[in-house]
Amino acid sequence: MRLVFMGTPDFSVPALEALAEAGHEIAAVYAQPPRRAGRGKKDRPTPVHVRAEAMGLTVRTPKSLRDPQAQADFAALNADLAVVVAYGLILPQPILDAPRLGCLNIHASLLPRWRGAAPIHRAIMAGDTETGICIMQMEAGLDTGPVLLCESTPIGAEETTGALHDRLSQMGARLIVRALETLDMLVPQKQPETGVTYADKIDKAEAAIDWSRPAIEVDRQIRGLSPFPGAWTTHRGERLKALASRVAEGQGRPGEVLDNQLTIACGQGALQLTRAQRAGREAQETDAFLRGHPITPGDILGD
Repeated sequence: MRLVFMGTPDFSVPALEALAEAGHEIAAVYAQPPRRAGRGKKDRPTPVHVRAEAMGLTVRTPKSLRDPQAQADFAALNADLAVVVAYGLILPQPILDAPRLGCLNIHASLLPRWRGAAPIHRAIMAGDTETGICIMQMEAGLDTGPVLLCESTPIGAEETTGALHDRLSQMGARLIVRALETLDMLVPQKQPETGVTYADKIDKAEAAIDWSRPAIEVDRQIRGLSPFPGAWTTHRGERLKALASRVAEGQGRPGEVLDNQLTIACGQGALQLTRAQRAGREAQETDAFLRGHPITPGDILGD
């Protein structure tokens, strides 16, 4: 097929590569515009932009698709289909209608659960035991379109958003190729009206750890916000990021360090930090972290 690919972050790259490897013609790649980043605040192209150029593909980075000229340019590509993966811009109806077969979205949840911007984070933070990928026909509503193909996967007890992100990215790439191979045989399934939840964009204000909460909730927060923005606490006035954890045995004052392996008491139960990071330093496993920043039993985190 003649495709337009629309995506921006790392999550989208495997799908772009898989579609090209499957022999589809990529008429153009749409990505969000380069953004200022790094110490020099220079414009940095997005991961999809970088990979598409390396593949010799045409890249377009409009700030909006509401402009009539941008819509005309898109329609002039005469695409059979547009594949959208975490693009990050709203697609107006003229864009949705332009490809001969419409637009398909790779969405990282089991719709209608976790429609919206941060489905991977929210699934872990809510304690979901499974998630998956849905290939969905796009329409004007937020992730409301009928589903063509869906595959589920369990969420590991210690899995972080970063690890799950990478697994779902590869799953989405595999599933979109299968969807296009069998498109004529797939029957769109309307999403049920029950079970709808929304995955709001992550706010950095959610990252501060409240050790008075139950250990199971703090563990989900830590894993759900890892690696970005990273749940955090403080130790002797210094902010520390908690990047991986597991629920553990123990009790004490909320925030109290219970042993030499960073087991921390919570409002109910305890958890062990298995990966942490100091400001300006690399993330480290517990043993290495404690060698550079001693935290001893009886210390209180978060004071």
